[in-house]
Amino acid sequence: MSTLTLEDSDAADPHEHGPAGPLYVPVRLGSAGGHHLRFMRTPRGVRTAVAFTSLRRLTDALGADARWIRLAEPALRTLAAPLGVTVLTVDPQLTAPAPAVPRAPAAVAQPCARRGWDPDAVGVLRLTGAAAAVWSAVTAVHAFID
Repeated sequence: MSTLTLEDSDAADPHEHGPAGPLYVPVRLGSAGGHHLRFMRTPRGVRTAVAFTSLRRLTDALGADARWIRLAEPALRTLAAPLGVTVLTVDPQLTAPAPAVPRAPAAVAQPCARRGWDPDAVGVLRLTGAAAAVWSAVTAVHAFID
């Protein structure tokens, strides 16, 4: 794994060998259907762009269903720079596993808690407390007026 900052790339010896050719860069689908770069964090919490030198390394680290595109290192840096990401990590090996999706417990049919209900009372509003007192008063007023 190598981590390169923007300053490292400017001061690098031109004869040093960096990643050759396009890199495999993890992406995610955006809401409009386009691809967005996936950024990750270093162990110290710094946002980093991530790239892999081979498809096998990408799938070993992120899983077989990971989406990716091919980009050259300068293109990746150009896309990441406006977002404030100046660190590029090539071939990271230690990644946290994807979080497991919790499964909802299976619904179990519960027996009816109330037996012997009155079929004539179905749909009748049941009032208690202050609401019952107000309802009684309104009913009495209507009885008096009619």
